[in-house]
Amino acid sequence: MWLLRKLSFPLSLIYALVVCLRNYLYDQGIFPSRSFETPTVCIGNLSVGGTGKTPMIEFLISQFKDGLDLVVLSRGYGRKTKGFIEATKNTRVEEIGDEPFQIQTKFPSIKVIVDEDRSNALSIIEDISKPDLILLDDAFQHRKVKPSISILLTTYDNLFVNDWYLPTGNLRDSKREVRRAHIIVVTKCPSSLKVVDQERIVQMLKPAVHQRVLFSYLEYGKQFIREDKSIGFNAIKNKKITLVTGIANPKPLLEFLNLNNVEVNHLKYKDHHFFTEREIELFNEKELILTTEKDYVRLKNKVQNMCFIPIKHKFFGEGKEEIVNAITNTMKLNP
Repeated sequence: MWLLRKLSFPLSLIYALVVCLRNYLYDQGIFPSRSFETPTVCIGNLSVGGTGKTPMIEFLISQFKDGLDLVVLSRGYGRKTKGFIEATKNTRVEEIGDEPFQIQTKFPSIKVIVDEDRSNALSIIEDISKPDLILLDDAFQHRKVKPSISILLTTYDNLFVNDWYLPTGNLRDSKREVRRAHIIVVTKCPSSLKVVDQERIVQMLKPAVHQRVLFSYLEYGKQFIREDKSIGFNAIKNKKITLVTGIANPKPLLEFLNLNNVEVNHLKYKDHHFFTEREIELFNEKELILTTEKDYVRLKNKVQNMCFIPIKHKFFGEGKEEIVNAITNTMKLNP
């Protein structure tokens, strides 16, 4: 795999040229970007997958769902439909994609909408309901929309400044586009990350004067969850556990399990993988399936003896307050 990526370097140069040309056309106004009346928060990244966008969306939902008419708008990556769809309790994962399905399942009071054309979706949303706040999931590259505030995520172990363009690297956008972000969050940090190390990373990222760099880590639950029940780690240590993941980067989860002496047989699938009937049959033959929350909501009515580990973003220092205050102030400026 490493050799193939090196050999694909000429292709990455062509990709970089296309990306830079596209951004130039937007910067010059040749391709138009549209602002909307509703305060909009864009959560995205410069690389492909695995930076923690869904947990960040869920964190923001938990902070703003009470007392506000809140909408989550996503492309619905991997879905088998097209166009504008508002999720309901009867919506299937194939119709809206796995991550919007997880959010709709977990927060049924929140409107979850998918549309590959976010500008079109925002127009429809404002015509129909005029919500208080819209969270744009994975929309940093969707430059048809000019959000009120942009939050850019980059992982601790693969900062965008150290990366390169696809297919040699993981960058899907130019590093220069970081300038459009208002807040940069370094995600998936070690929970023991020291202030001096944070300062070193800030120096590497070289934020502009208007930008804040925050740091977060993933906090895993102390127990496994099955339906509405909690299961302690000790209760399953004598079972043969099969870990099923359909996410971009399962490494932090594997490290967490190893730290807690939970031994698993890992079945790894690509991000957004739609499980086949044969795969589901295989899972049902296992003594205990452990999976991610995203995969759990898709499989829970199909696979028996299955549980998941909940995760959430935790910020270092006053990061939580800073990101909440930044969005709150934006809402005040765009009532």
